[in-house]
Amino acid sequence: MTTSTQLGDAGYARYTYRLRVSSTALAGLDAEWARCRWVWNECVAMSRKVHELNRIAVEKVSCGPAQLDKMLTDARTAMGWLREGSSVAQQQTIRDFGKSRAKALKDIKAQLPMRRRAGMPKVKTKREALPSLNYTRRGFRLKDGRLRLAGGIALTVMWSRDLPSNPTSVRVYRDSLGHWYASFVVATAFEQLAPTGRALGIDWGVKETATTTSDAHDLPHAQHGKVAAAKLAGYQKMMARRRTPKNRPETAGYRTARRAAAKLSKKIARRRQDIGRKWAKAVVRDFEHLAVEDFRPKFLAKSTMARKAADASIAATKTALCEMARKHGRVVHLVNPAHTTMDCAQCGARAKHALPLSERTYTCTACGVQSPRDKNSAHVMLVRAGLNPAGADLVSPATC
Repeated sequence: MTTSTQLGDAGYARYTYRLRVSSTALAGLDAEWARCRWVWNECVAMSRKVHELNRIAVEKVSCGPAQLDKMLTDARTAMGWLREGSSVAQQQTIRDFGKSRAKALKDIKAQLPMRRRAGMPKVKTKREALPSLNYTRRGFRLKDGRLRLAGGIALTVMWSRDLPSNPTSVRVYRDSLGHWYASFVVATAFEQLAPTGRALGIDWGVKETATTTSDAHDLPHAQHGKVAAAKLAGYQKMMARRRTPKNRPETAGYRTARRAAAKLSKKIARRRQDIGRKWAKAVVRDFEHLAVEDFRPKFLAKSTMARKAADASIAATKTALCEMARKHGRVVHLVNPAHTTMDCAQCGARAKHALPLSERTYTCTACGVQSPRDKNSAHVMLVRAGLNPAGADLVSPATC
């Protein structure tokens, strides 16, 4: 089963910029985040209370957006501290909680029993949760190159590029290094690339992040995490030695070690993202139709390949490819990955048993063709997507 996705000439995109935050603005952001965090934690408490009531009572009690909005209205009426903050950011906190809760309930119904409540929104603590504030159009404005938020908070934006249009919303957040960013959502016209008439099959893996039907477009495993593993382990050991007991203030040495570990982790993540985007751009530029394995790498986190799979960043690379294809008007065919390593791309015959991971060469028992395992799977993607093999850079399995 395959699904095709394509976006029109216009859509929405995020433009993210670094912020310079003064001491006054920092105090305002911290106070605003404290209010929004309180609203989130109240939503979590209400959700848990409703769950317990529904578990023991006959009549079901709802915990929808209307009930949460009423809770916020009553709280703002009763507490002047909460009224001092922007109602826009607090309402958006409720919207974000509703989306997170709906997604968790969907996953629970599909996989887990309701009694476990795995993946439900949790309480955001003061020390661990990173600030994130969302504002709709009536909660912010741009004036004289500065971002002015509701509540009198003025932020200096480091404009690295111009916005293509007026933003519809903005998210102000702080990363693990303490840097503040503003992420604007704007309507943008996507650049339609010239048609090429070529198709490409893509198979995800751990030995190589992406194996394609074109040798020139294979994405090798960069192993950024493996290269930096020793240095990261040193910072983590330093954090363990300098960790203070619970309910005690953190020492300066612990904060220094934690910042060094966060800085290195951010550097690794940015390298992975950069390689994935550059590869996606090259693929989209050269091929019009993409037969992509609809791979869910989440199960690899519980296998012996968890570390290497996380270092390959398959999910991030796949997301970058799909976004780049939508941006430039390419068609993506998502192919069901079931039995792709057992089918023969030449004759379509299926092996009677699954191939172990140690066996890297696929041999068809029907036609006798031999080919590299991942290359054969990439060609199977093309066949299942119904793409004309003549339009792809096919490599004869007999000569691989």
